[in-house]
Amino acid sequence: MEIPKEDFRKIQMIMLEMLVEFDRICNRHNIVYSLDGGTLLGAIRHKGFIPWDPDVDVIMHSNEYKKFKKACGEDLDTRRFFLQDHELDPYYRWGYSRLRRIGTEFIRAGHEHMKYRTGIFIDIMIVDNVPDGPIMRKFHNAFCYCIRKLLWSEAGQVLHPKWYLRLWYKLASYIPTNWLFRARELIANSCNAMETDLIRRMTGGYPSRCKYGTPKSFYDNRIQVEFEGYSFWGFSQYDRYLRLVYGEYMELPPPGERIPHIPCSNYRLVEPELVGRNK
Repeated sequence: MEIPKEDFRKIQMIMLEMLVEFDRICNRHNIVYSLDGGTLLGAIRHKGFIPWDPDVDVIMHSNEYKKFKKACGEDLDTRRFFLQDHELDPYYRWGYSRLRRIGTEFIRAGHEHMKYRTGIFIDIMIVDNVPDGPIMRKFHNAFCYCIRKLLWSEAGQVLHPKWYLRLWYKLASYIPTNWLFRARELIANSCNAMETDLIRRMTGGYPSRCKYGTPKSFYDNRIQVEFEGYSFWGFSQYDRYLRLVYGEYMELPPPGERIPHIPCSNYRLVEPELVGRNK
């Protein structure tokens, strides 16, 4: 469905409300994070949201996420927000977490049959170490690909355009998700026990420029970046990071490609509670 311009902007402001709460908790509990993906790109190129993109991504190491999850149990404003991952919601199948706005609805097109709790959200991307050495990186990359596809299978049985792959995904969707997450954690814990050069989202794909992940050193230093009149943390080496992920990131895409990448079939909004700046 097409979202009216005024609602589109309100969705962005609800996401900004969640980002302010996320940042508050991280700063209060000394948790390291960075803006990520299109959100970091938006901060650098637009000083805010990419105009056609209602999306917020943040990223942190899994060790930091454990601290964040504990902090949410103590400090999250549960009147407005809830944290979602596969341990907190048994129907949630993604390898990253989400902070969602209570009182809202956001149904992704093709996900109507899925039972996880919904609502306007921001994505909390979780990264783990990647083993060094060309052979181990190939095995690790193949494992990540398989886990990502198997977790996506419940959506893939509806969304994939080819009937025989929809059938394959339907069969794959019967694999218990706790088995998949247990395998993911086993590999992640093994890699995190080592000092490595690269780091990655285990359930996310990367472009060929950084096929196996991005340098772990990006996380060593951060700076404050402006986003919609607020200040949030971003990689100090954002130029290197964004060039790896997007290439010539300061160039706008052609007009025909300036469209939202999360199609929606139904939504419900609330008035965001934003007061002043966070710094």
